[in-house]
Amino acid sequence: MPVAVVTDSTAYLPAELSGSYDLTVVPLTVVINGVEGLEGRQIQPAEVARALNVRRSVVSTSRPAPSQFVEAYRRLLDAGADGIVSVHLSAKLSGTFEAAGLAAAEVGDRVRVVDSQTTGMGLGFAALAAAAAAREGQDLDAVRAAAADHAARVSTLFYVDTLEFLRRGGRIGAASALLGTALSVKPILHVVDGAIVVRDKVRTAGRALARLVDLAVEASGDGEVDIAVHHLEAADRATALADAVAMRLSDRLRDCYILEIGAVVAAHVGPGLAGVVVHRRS
Repeated sequence: MPVAVVTDSTAYLPAELSGSYDLTVVPLTVVINGVEGLEGRQIQPAEVARALNVRRSVVSTSRPAPSQFVEAYRRLLDAGADGIVSVHLSAKLSGTFEAAGLAAAEVGDRVRVVDSQTTGMGLGFAALAAAAAAREGQDLDAVRAAAADHAARVSTLFYVDTLEFLRRGGRIGAASALLGTALSVKPILHVVDGAIVVRDKVRTAGRALARLVDLAVEASGDGEVDIAVHHLEAADRATALADAVAMRLSDRLRDCYILEIGAVVAAHVGPGLAGVVVHRRS
């Protein structure tokens, strides 16, 4: 059996690829008003969006327990895997990477844990690259290197209607959150070294989306790229964004996915999210 690849539920992989790659997904947990459920299994993004629109609702998230990773790793090794590469969302955004590392230390040196330093399809593209390398029969170190290499090839840019949810969850500093309310400024954010940082500032949502297109094209460089457009209850906005980026990239664009963000990230960004993940193929 080749090297097995594990990721977490914030990779938000396209449904059409579910049968094409061999990946084990360990879910994070979402808690809505004290009731918890596993992301993608028991809690869906629409439930989170509804809760966030109710003033007194309390929504939070939590990492998988190390024991969940231990169980997944041992099951794969017992099934005959040569080793495991476990690729996860940024350690600066979640304790998931730490939990996976604790589990790897317990299971042994046949497990390699990779911090993708992003989430969403930024993480997804890295996990898919690792799975492709594993399918080709590459060894443990090569599969790990593929995950790290492709994680470094992604740029994650996004717009939210309000920074309040990111502030509540501690994913962005109070000063940056204040910026988003002062003078009706609409910040565009990106992920830098695993942290969420303000990239640009515009005055309206329309200008923010136009600027997202410019930044996505700029991030694509000169070669072939894939893009993933994420949204939360903003399908029309996402389609328009994907079409605009695709038109600008022309024949350099290979795969394009439009994906609603999952429940965990939804809890921290709120309804109205529109984001672009650019994956440079070389």
